[in-house]
Amino acid sequence: MAASDAKQVKSAGLTWVSTTGGPHILVPESSCEHWRGVPMDYSDDEGDYGRACAVDGYIGLIDVGTVPALVFGDHPGMTTYLRSQRTLVRWMGADSEAELIGVAIDALDSQTVPWDEELLWDVHEPVILFDSSCAHEHIAAEDHLLIDLAPGSYTVRAGYVDRPDASAILVQFTPTADRQSE
Repeated sequence: MAASDAKQVKSAGLTWVSTTGGPHILVPESSCEHWRGVPMDYSDDEGDYGRACAVDGYIGLIDVGTVPALVFGDHPGMTTYLRSQRTLVRWMGADSEAELIGVAIDALDSQTVPWDEELLWDVHEPVILFDSSCAHEHIAAEDHLLIDLAPGSYTVRAGYVDRPDASAILVQFTPTADRQSE
């Protein structure tokens, strides 16, 4: 299955969310109503979508309403969430979901992910992953993923994993209390 074959694919209990070509964004649930995506007139003002596209690198924060939201820049690959690893997996290349997830879990378990970027992010409620080009009111049930992170402060790390079987960008959420004990 190629990453562009479907808007959303459910298999092995995973939900994959794609984009129309722009970055994904992870917005606190109560702030989603403030996200406008691409403006309808799309003149010189690219609106919220333009702010998301301006993120340089794998991850970055922008305000949505009065709270920070997490943008996933660089490549707009299909994305899923591995709950037990608190990690988003962005599909860069693989012949199958099984190969991609296997490589991601192996890299995480063996602690061989080359973490290239890191930031701190406070989470106070569930967050929603969706295509940043969409205004919140235009996101159908199948076009997003609700992620219920425990409230708290997180170190968010991103890194590119490239193996013979698959490649992915991994974005991991580690409670800052856990990082202090490492």
